Amino acid sequence: MKRLLALALCLSGEWAAAQAPDTSLRPVARPGSVQDVAAPVQQQADLEGAQTRQSASRVGERPVTSTLAREDGAERRGLFSSLRPLLRPRAVGEKGTAAQNLKARGAVCGDPAIQGELVGAVPGKIKGCGVIKAVKVREVSGISLSQHAVMDCVTAKALKTWINKGVKPAVGNAGGGVKGLRVAAHYACRTRNNKPGAKISEHGKGRAIDISAIQLRDVSELSVARHWRTAQRGRMLKQMHKAACGPFGTVLGPDGDRYHQDHFHFDTARHRGGSFCR
Repeated sequence: MKRLLALALCLSGEWAAAQAPDTSLRPVARPGSVQDVAAPVQQQADLEGAQTRQSASRVGERPVTSTLAREDGAERRGLFSSLRPLLRPRAVGEKGTAAQNLKARGAVCGDPAIQGELVGAVPGKIKGCGVIKAVKVREVSGISLSQHAVMDCVTAKALKTWINKGVKPAVGNAGGGVKGLRVAAHYACRTRNNKPGAKISEHGKGRAIDISAIQLRDVSELSVARHWRTAQRGRMLKQMHKAACGPFGTVLGPDGDRYHQDHFHFDTARHRGGSFCR
């Protein structure tokens, strides 16, 4: 009986083996995943690194990183690194925005405080006159000009310095503060003081501007002709006159000569001894 039972079990096992599938039904990892690519490479790199360290320890040398390990590191960084495009440097964007804002606000001479329009080359009617790169200025540092004045950028920037460091501090809060400048003259192709045969005026080169009064916010003004020799207002005008020496090369007022009794003359001509102020 025992022999018959053993024979039955044996035959049953052989039949089950014959019916079994040739391959295992265990799930296989999906091909092409990062883990499938990186794992074998990492195992090989670890094996080589261990062998290298063992060899180095036997001969007393420093272990050397395997080439495969270095390549594997680069490959893995490549696999895991983002393909997102790099952002533009912040300075580049800010530079472009600043240039657009200057143009939109009507700035000239590369300075948002100087408002106006580009004129370009201004030819002269007589020899020696003209401006190569002229601008027409209507406002400087928030102070309006009574007439749009044509000049070069050197003169426009000198005017800005004078307004900020001379006019505004001298006036302070008197009359509510400075509102504008009364412009008596700017570019004009002529000789000095309109004398026949005289040298070309700096006005004829776009380097000069004449100011006859400082306009205040309460509608009053500081007039060179009326207030130069008065006490309080005269003091403010003299302070402004003095502050113009430096930003401008030539500064003339009522104490200079008979041609400047009713206005300040400013120009950017330079002299060997410094600014000429009178």
